[in-house]
Amino acid sequence: MNKKTFFTKKLLEWYHPDERPLPWKAIKNPYFIWLSEIILQQTRVQQGLPYYNKFTQKYPSITDLANAPEDDVFKLWEGLGYYSRARNLHFAAQTVANTHQGVFPTTYADIRALKGVGDYTAAAIASFAYGLPYAVVDGNVYRVLARYFGIKTPIDSTVGKKEFSVLADELLARKQPALYNQAIMDFGATHCTPKTPNCSTCLHQKHCVAFQTDQVGELPVKSKKIKKKDRFFYYLVLNKGTEVYIRKRRGKDIWASLYEFPLIELDKQVEGFFLMEALEASSAWKALFENQPVVVKLVSRKYKQTLSHQKINALFLEIEIKPSFFDEKNNMIAIDRKKIKNFAFPKIISNYLEDKKD
Repeated sequence: MNKKTFFTKKLLEWYHPDERPLPWKAIKNPYFIWLSEIILQQTRVQQGLPYYNKFTQKYPSITDLANAPEDDVFKLWEGLGYYSRARNLHFAAQTVANTHQGVFPTTYADIRALKGVGDYTAAAIASFAYGLPYAVVDGNVYRVLARYFGIKTPIDSTVGKKEFSVLADELLARKQPALYNQAIMDFGATHCTPKTPNCSTCLHQKHCVAFQTDQVGELPVKSKKIKKKDRFFYYLVLNKGTEVYIRKRRGKDIWASLYEFPLIELDKQVEGFFLMEALEASSAWKALFENQPVVVKLVSRKYKQTLSHQKINALFLEIEIKPSFFDEKNNMIAIDRKKIKNFAFPKIISNYLEDKKD
């Protein structure tokens, strides 16, 4: 028995579906499977599970999701991060409703064509829902295969992605694609973990190149190191009696379609005496207040949020304005502060609002 055949055989012998029960496993509903896969992109199972339950309860069919207002979808997604997933989820649901008459696509190509669905997600849905022979390649699979076969090709390179994709397809149990795919993902998630793999009890120990050559901690290899950019946000919390002004973020920047307070971004961190000087000198401040005097009641502590490529540093300035000061200006709307919980905000703003409750 060659090494590849041995790997697949042992993996299927190891896997016991009942040991890690999750609501999207052992089901054939392609909508629920797709929903789970989108939620679990960049998200741990423990964090994503409550969101999966909320979405399936509120939107039991893909048509229900397609017909939902965008703001409602974003509010339900709030706190999960990577909001482009929610936007793509909603768009794809509308595509299925309008183009496929509400029936989830049944071929790999049609699934792959949905907004926000990549090779991995399409393979997962195709195999789990329809038993089609497509191998999944996610972070767990990269790690398991890199270690077992001793592959040092960077997983984030074009060559590496191709190499691992071809290998994964060769290893796939074609008569049991769903079982095999779930097995290798569970093996990576629970046994061959990133930092503390259970090598001492591993069924692949004798054939694992990384274990035999003491390279477990070095594999898989990544070539690119992401340098995070610092950004400095100054949120203006404009209070008008019991109301506060908010606006929806537009364009292609982070957090598009989420709500926020009026924002001024500076190119560096400014505090103390120099803060107001820098803000008042900005074109955004002048456009907002038109040289009218402004009294800042409170400046918050620093808030930080780390994204995949950026570090957001924020301060919140509580400002009291006169009732006649603004009139639905700059795409802003005035809402009752008690209703602010009905709107979806980035986590950094949600954290500030949570602190304001105390």
